[in-house]
Amino acid sequence: MTSTHAFWLAGRQATGEATFDVTSPWDGRLVGRVGVPSDAQVEEAVAAAHAVRDEFAATPAHVRAAALDHVSKRLVERTEEIARLISAENGKPVKWARGEVGRAVSVFRFAAEEARRFNGGEAQRLDTDAGGQGRLALTRRFPKGVVLGIAPFNFPLNLCAHKIAPAIAAGAPIILKPAPATPLSGLVIGELLAETDLPAGSWSVLPVANDKMPALVRDERLPVISFTGSDKVGYAIMDSVPRKHLTLELGGNGAAVVLADWASDEDLEWAATRIATFSNYQGGQSCISVQRVVADASVYDRLLPRIVAAVEAQVTGDPSDDATDVGPLVSEDAAKRVESWVDEAVAAGAELLAGGKRDGASYAPTVLAGVPADVTISCEEVFGPVLTVQKVDGEAAAFAAVNESKYGLQAGVFTHDLQTAFRAHRALEVGGVVIGDVPSYRADQMPYGGVKQSGVGREGVRFAMDDYTYERVLVLTGLAL
Repeated sequence: MTSTHAFWLAGRQATGEATFDVTSPWDGRLVGRVGVPSDAQVEEAVAAAHAVRDEFAATPAHVRAAALDHVSKRLVERTEEIARLISAENGKPVKWARGEVGRAVSVFRFAAEEARRFNGGEAQRLDTDAGGQGRLALTRRFPKGVVLGIAPFNFPLNLCAHKIAPAIAAGAPIILKPAPATPLSGLVIGELLAETDLPAGSWSVLPVANDKMPALVRDERLPVISFTGSDKVGYAIMDSVPRKHLTLELGGNGAAVVLADWASDEDLEWAATRIATFSNYQGGQSCISVQRVVADASVYDRLLPRIVAAVEAQVTGDPSDDATDVGPLVSEDAAKRVESWVDEAVAAGAELLAGGKRDGASYAPTVLAGVPADVTISCEEVFGPVLTVQKVDGEAAAFAAVNESKYGLQAGVFTHDLQTAFRAHRALEVGGVVIGDVPSYRADQMPYGGVKQSGVGREGVRFAMDDYTYERVLVLTGLAL
């Protein structure tokens, strides 16, 4: 695991003149050394992708589907190896890393299925008016061009899969930039794609430094950008290239709402367990982790001690240990930022009920109550294992509390009432509402994305394919309809 890793340039292995080290956030050990592409190599990858775009768009569906199926099957075969790699470079507990590999398996399988049925064409009779007599419209979708996929560190395999797999399925060449902290998982996808018959130039995996990205973002040969990361960086990209097509999957401030009808002991135990697990999984480094609990006053006093107990039961420690629930954050700087936000909240009057301690890159699972609305942890995405709990009176106040955030990614609503579920779906300003569970649920085939400062566009294989393509209509004339 400490060898030098080549990158993937237009479908082939390549090495650069420089390298950088990937280290474990848990113990600082060297995980791998990665080659850095030169400016000339980046240009070669862009030129190759641009040159092959028409050929790739015309590649038969069965060729693209077979390649995607191959990657899915090979990920299954290498699950344990890749899970250990994710855990080493990211600090993610290995049990969660195995789950991430399983999700990537599904993403590539879904993409293979979509490649086979995508673009079947929709026929529309135009003789509904006299001027359209004998005419039929056939609508198909075509790639907008080369995709620049920019992936984050928190799901270093699966979020790379969510960039690459839909692009290949839609016939769009892609250049993937994995996160500098966690490039090794993305490079594994390159290994598996290299075993397929996809056209040379149709894909590259380039661990480019962040300071080299503005030039790539502005390159007119890359008309589609799919970015997952912070709102600050995402909107800076949008401002710099307002005429490009962007999919931005940005931050969240996920709320779990527990309403008055979710009141039995069994209900509250389930909610507390789910909240504790999904405020801390991935070290809280998920855009849809539970950051806020909004509880009705009628259940608050019975729910809060259950949440605290469930959070304190989370097992922290070595991410390579199967028993570990919560590992380190991606870096010590990240943990120090979380520490400073919690300290600010406590100084402003918040009550610390659990956690609140840092050890290097690790931060203890933390629960805060009575947090002032104007402190940083109330307003921003903490991206760490910290949970705030607030009491409200009634459904309307609960929904208003959710909507006070500048973010709108997903929300969870614990209720048994179907009418309440539909009211939540209408009222909550988010991209997804999960009933009876936390906001952290995501199925990789469903539309996923946010509103407000949580971004634009949608992922989920078919929905990303729609984002990477556009409709083109063909009108046939003189037909006997």
